Amino acid sequence: MYAKPNEHELHIADYRLRNRYLLVRHGHSQANACHRIVSDPANGLTTAGLSPLGITQLDELIEGWHWPLPLRIVHSDFLRTTQTAQILAHHFALPTRTDPRLRERHFGELEGEPDHHYESVWAYDRHTPSHCEFGVESLEHVASRMMAVIEALEIEHHGEVLMLVSHGDPLHILLTHMERRPLTEHRQRPALEPASITLLTGDSESVDS
Repeated sequence: MYAKPNEHELHIADYRLRNRYLLVRHGHSQANACHRIVSDPANGLTTAGLSPLGITQLDELIEGWHWPLPLRIVHSDFLRTTQTAQILAHHFALPTRTDPRLRERHFGELEGEPDHHYESVWAYDRHTPSHCEFGVESLEHVASRMMAVIEALEIEHHGEVLMLVSHGDPLHILLTHMERRPLTEHRQRPALEPASITLLTGDSESVDS
């Protein structure tokens, strides 16, 4: 079900979830504006924060908010995700915490290169989930660390709405894994635009609307 291009709802039949999850891609960033790959923590933790467009996107997201209200926010420690989480947390008066497992996929030797190089990585992705061409992080590794966050939250919380703020590729990969589709198909999903939200639910969720 899709209300707008940046709004998604995904109910996974037969997938047991104690909580509901609002998966948020960070707002438009300075890296997006410069069309550069910023995936190394050495750069991403302190540079390439939100662009003016990204801040506007989040203001518009808040103004038109119609999602369940989350009780807490967990976010990647990159600057662009941290700033996204801070804006949302400030408005809704929510506690936040960082989790490095929600970081951007590491693109190895392509760090700092023009972002059209993503296509070269995705071409290899379509053939095998374990490849590390160009020194990139494999699909399997990204899926494992992203799922570890969900699994930990499922143990820690019950019946809550939780917001996770992460990045495009990791969220695509997570959702593909949870849909039980081959990870090699992660770029076949509808694109998650900056400041997009995906409401993720399973058959056993028990959160009041």
